[in-house]
Amino acid sequence: MQDVARRAGVTKQTVSNVVTGRVGVRPVTAARVRAAIDELGYVPNLVARSLATGSTRTVGLFVPTVGTAFYADLVEEAEDALDEHGHHLLLCTTRQSGERARRHLAGLTSRSVDALLIAGDQDLPDHLPLLSDARFPVALCAWEADAPEQFPMVTVDYEQGGHLAGRHLRELGHRHVAVLASPAHTRRVAGFRRAFAETGAAIRDDAVHIAHEPSLRGGFDAARAVLTSATGVTALFATHDVLAAGALEAALAAGRSVPDDLSVVAYDDCPAGPSARPALTSVVLPRRQMARQAVGLLLDAVAGREPSPRRRTLPPELVVRDSSGPAPQDRVVLG
Repeated sequence: MQDVARRAGVTKQTVSNVVTGRVGVRPVTAARVRAAIDELGYVPNLVARSLATGSTRTVGLFVPTVGTAFYADLVEEAEDALDEHGHHLLLCTTRQSGERARRHLAGLTSRSVDALLIAGDQDLPDHLPLLSDARFPVALCAWEADAPEQFPMVTVDYEQGGHLAGRHLRELGHRHVAVLASPAHTRRVAGFRRAFAETGAAIRDDAVHIAHEPSLRGGFDAARAVLTSATGVTALFATHDVLAAGALEAALAAGRSVPDDLSVVAYDDCPAGPSARPALTSVVLPRRQMARQAVGLLLDAVAGREPSPRRRTLPPELVVRDSSGPAPQDRVVLG
C-alpha cells in the first residue's frame, strides 16, 4: 500500500479509501490510485483488512444441496446480489445430514463472516438454537417449516401454491385425484386439499401417497402404485417436478395418455418441467426473487438498518402447459 501511495503521490489512507470505498475520493485522485494499483499489481490483504475494519465482507450461505435447479438458481442469484455490493459468498451444503448441518452451524458461529443466510429448512430447524449467540445477522430464505420469529425471512406461500394446483384441476372437472408428495411438503398438500374442500369434494387420506425418495424413481413408483390400485384416477398432483416427471413415465408404462385421460400437475417448475414431454403444468416459485430480497435483508442488518418488513411471503404462480386438460367424461370415477 505504501508503494501504491508513493507511485500515486497520495497518502496510504487515500489508497485505503479508494480500495474500501468507505470514504469518497475525488475521481481524478481515485483514477491515479487505481492506475498505480494496476501498474504495481497490488492485491489487498483481506485478512489484514478484516482485522482493521471489523468486516470480512463475506456472507455465509446454507443450502441443502446444489444438485437441484431450485437451489442452484438460488445460490447464483445470492452470489450476484452480494457481488453487486462488494461481498463474497461462503457456501455450505447440508446434503440431507442433520449432523453435517450442526457442525457447519457450530463452526460458522466462530468464523469471520458478516452475516449468514439459510436457504431451505431441510436438516436445520432443530439446530437453529446454535445461532442464538451468533455475533452476526442471520436470515432465512425459502423456509417451508415453522421458523423462529427472531430471524427475518423471505419465503413463498407454499400452501397457496398447492391451492392453485388444486383449483386448476377442479376447474377442469377432475374429481378423482391423487397426490404424490414428499414428506416435508405438508403445506403444499394442505393447500391442494383446501381447493377441493371449498366445493365439498374432500381429498381422502388414502389418496395422498408419500414418495419414498424425491427422484424420478420415487415419482414413478408412487404413480405406478396409484394407477394400478385406483384406475379411476383422472389427475395426479406431485409436490415436486421430479416426482411429476416420474409420474409421466409411469403413465406411459400404464398406457395412460397425458393429458387426454390423465392430467399431471407439478410444483417448483425446475428445468425438467418445461422440457418434459408433455411439458408439465407447474406451480412456479420466485426463487431468484427470494434470494435477492433475502440478501437485501442481511445487508440492511450488516449496515445497522432495521429490515422492513422483517418477514416477507412472496406469491407463487401456476404456469399451465401441456400436461393438464379437462377430465375425461367417459372414465368411471371411483369413490
